[in-house]
Formats: sequence, structure tokens, C-alpha cells
Amino acid sequence: MIMNGDTMDLGAVGNLHRVKNAVGVARAVMEHTDHTLLVGEAASAFAQDMGFKAEDLTTNRSLNIFFQWLKTNCQPNFRKNVLPDPSKSCGPYTPEPKQKWRSQKARTQTDLHSHDTIGMIVIGQNGQVVAATSTNGATHKVPGRVGDSPVAGAGAYADSTAGGAAATGQGDIMMRFLPSYLAVELMRSGIDPTTACKTAISRIKKYHGDFFGAIICASKTGEYEVTLGSSGQRAGVEMSALVLSSLSDYPQEAGSPMGCAAGGCGYCSVALDAIPGLKKGKE
Repeated sequence: MIMNGDTMDLGAVGNLHRVKNAVGVARAVMEHTDHTLLVGEAASAFAQDMGFKAEDLTTNRSLNIFFQWLKTNCQPNFRKNVLPDPSKSCGPYTPEPKQKWRSQKARTQTDLHSHDTIGMIVIGQNGQVVAATSTNGATHKVPGRVGDSPVAGAGAYADSTAGGAAATGQGDIMMRFLPSYLAVELMRSGIDPTTACKTAISRIKKYHGDFFGAIICASKTGEYEVTLGSSGQRAGVEMSALVLSSLSDYPQEAGSPMGCAAGGCGYCSVALDAIPGLKKGKE
């Protein structure tokens, strides 16, 4: 997804197939339709109509991961309350009688290393704020699943009068709380990015204590902070988050308790073109 904080225009795609540049397609949705979100095969067809290349994105590594998943009875698979037992079988599945349902807590153990979300916040010389995200989503997700990244206010949010935010982690949980929107609204009220980030994460952890995720918050003046859920800190997982501002000639690394590294410009660089007068630093 990509969001223009001046106009509040937004474009997003989900469950996109065979097209690498998802955020570029999202921008095409924003600029060439009156819609906000396109999903599935129709989104892929739209991308090709807009001139994006369709290609086989399968790699030897992804095939090996898939075959290994099959050998381990399709673990994890994000299923619950179904028969046969999803912890021991690849299905096909049917609903389990409700009286036999187990705890509603997800059975799936999240692989903290299976996330590849890129989030970008860009602040232009004239104060325009743009936010963008791109992701492959959770590994081994149920087909058809759409996570938080293309959802406005969840994966990212931008408002030039306040700032921008982008999030990553357990998207199925995060989209229920709209952490990026909350963080931006807190900054609008005068709260600093550090407190805004922590508040957004704390709201999620109130209901999901073992939540894994992170959010980066940048104010309209260029101040920024990254906050991570405690499970990520315990696991020592690194999250990539990058803030570029016309106030600086080079990308700024967003520090965190886990040592976030700047990176991932490739798929989100389309956001830079939306900012007039931005000093494009070295990637």
C-alpha cells in the first residue's frame, strides 16, 4: 500500500500473484482508479493492464520450503477448530463441532523469522508525508489470506499534519487495532513518536501478551522511533525500518532495542517519487 498524507489518497493491493512490485501496483490503484484496495487475481490482471510484468516468482528456495512443509504434516498452517487435527494433518479440513473447540488462542506457533515486511515513511521538503509498505505475508498462510500491510491504519498511515507510521509483525492481530493510525493520531495531539509507538504496541499487548511485532513512528518534523513487542526482543529478531527525510541527505537508521537496520528500499522506492524536492540519499 501507499498513502499520500497531503491528500489522504491511498492505493493498496492484497493477495497479488506473479507481480513483484506490489507497492507500484498499489500506486497505480491510487492514481488510476477511484478505489482503495484490489485483491487476488483481479488485482494481478489490473497490474498487467497497467504495464507491470507478470512472471513466475517461484524459486528453488521457496520450493524447498514448501516441500519441507508437506513432509512435516503442513506445520504450521494457521487452522483451528477443524477436522482432521490441523497439528497432525494437511487436510482437507471440515469444521469441528463447536462443543469440541479448544481454547481460542491460536495453535500455530509463529515463526518470528518468516516475516519480510518493508515499511517506509518519507517526509518531503514541503512537509508532505508519504507512507508505504510491501510484504510477502506470513509463510504458510491459508490461501486467500490478506494481512495488515495493505490495510489503511494497520500496515501504515500518513497525514502531513501529524506524521506517519508503518508496522510489521503478526498482521492478523495488528489489523484489529490499527496501530499505525493510532500512532499518527497520538502524534497529532502533540505526543512524541517514542510515546506514540509504545502506546500503540501496549494497546495490542493488553489483549495479546505474547504479541510479536513492531511499529515505526515519524513526526512531521522528522523525529522518529521504533518500538517492538517483547516476544521479538526475547527472540533477538531484527526488523528493518527506514525513514528518509528531506532534512537529511542520507537514509536514517531507525534504532530499536534489537538493532534495527536500514534497508529494503527496492520495493518501496516508488514512494520517493511522490515527494516533490526530496533529497534521495544513497541506498
